[in-house]
Amino acid sequence: MEFRVADGVTPNFHQGVIGYRERPVAVVLGRDTGVVAVAVPRDVTGPGQDAGPLTFVDFPELTEALAGDGKFTVMTAAELARPFVAAEWPAVSAYDVRYWKPESLGEALFNYWD
Repeated sequence: MEFRVADGVTPNFHQGVIGYRERPVAVVLGRDTGVVAVAVPRDVTGPGQDAGPLTFVDFPELTEALAGDGKFTVMTAAELARPFVAAEWPAVSAYDVRYWKPESLGEALFNYWD
């Protein structure tokens, strides 16, 4: 397992990269929302960081394990692909929503906005 901690302004999430089945996956944790999801791993620091939208993936057994104790809100790829509705997520900055215009919930909750 490898932890990739975002220590600057961006991205707004941390990730733990784990070997899972046939490929590594990242368990991402939103710094502002406490929402957890499973995604394709990303470089979150330094000059090689990829700042585009995350690619969320479904691993039901892993998602179930993450949601097990109820401390986090764990979201699936389908939930994160839904259109973003700002009124449902007041913790997401209204200014950022107007400026960045996120199309999906995943883009609004896990991003590289400055």
